[in-house]
Amino acid sequence: MFTAEELQAIDARYFAIIVADPYDVTIQSRNTGHYWYLHSTEYPDNGCCIIFHKHRFQHPYHQHGRARTLRQAVKSIKNHDIYQIKVRGHN
Repeated sequence: MFTAEELQAIDARYFAIIVADPYDVTIQSRNTGHYWYLHSTEYPDNGCCIIFHKHRFQHPYHQHGRARTLRQAVKSIKNHDIYQIKVRGHN
């Protein structure tokens, strides 16, 4: 379960926040336009988060990875953006 403090820590300047509740977060990177869906499973403990990703709104999500915390998931997304922008030349 994501805490209120974790949800409030999502940078609204970096992300368009579409949904943010204790179990599900959907955000869009303002840098790449990519969509991210983060789901708190609470399994095997309270800190497990599955990261899903898609490049366009119309595309289906695919699993991108896992993180132990929402903060780690957001850091992973920002690192993905860096890769997309610097290596692939995505604007």
